[in-house]
Amino acid sequence: MNNNAFTPTEIDTVYRVIAERRDMRHFCGGKVPHDTLMKLLGAAHHAPSVGLMQPWRFIRIQNPQLREAIYDAVQAERIKTANALHEREDEFMRLKVEGVKDCAELIVVALMDQREKHVFGRRTLPQMDLASASCAIQNLWLAARAEGLGMGWVSLFDPEQLMHLLNMPRGSLPIAILCLGPVAEFYPRPMLETEQWATRKDLDELIMHDGWHD
Repeated sequence: MNNNAFTPTEIDTVYRVIAERRDMRHFCGGKVPHDTLMKLLGAAHHAPSVGLMQPWRFIRIQNPQLREAIYDAVQAERIKTANALHEREDEFMRLKVEGVKDCAELIVVALMDQREKHVFGRRTLPQMDLASASCAIQNLWLAARAEGLGMGWVSLFDPEQLMHLLNMPRGSLPIAILCLGPVAEFYPRPMLETEQWATRKDLDELIMHDGWHD
């Protein structure tokens, strides 16, 4: 008997939220109530971070012209990504890869500036600031799913261009454009799997014992 465990029903709910989380691209407008948004950001802020550095910064985009500029930046990178995919270019261009214009809330997640001051846990692995912020994004994603809200992580952008648009300080770094809001329904499977872009690997293929094995 593990006295630290949650109830079986609560445990099942945690695993259900993880299994039903989706990277959403289709939104139906609407709004995210302010209290709910703050709860979601609070969940993100409760993420673990190396040395408790809390490197995440959340920029809520409320200016319509700025949202349009971010959309244009994403579309420009989408074309460059398609070109880099060569034989899969046309297939990629048919995919819906963002919901920037349609989502209720648009949030840019960035790493703070002056991260070099934080050495604890980063001396040999400086990228742990990114890992920490990614945990915050995952917390937000799971909380959003539990609230019945969709979220999509857009990484198709030029960081320098986005920094300029958002007047970010040198040394900071945008890592995600998050589309958040009501959706008509959640995808039954990951969209890229449904669109036959890729398939989820079997877990057994990814587990190794006592060293790396092909």
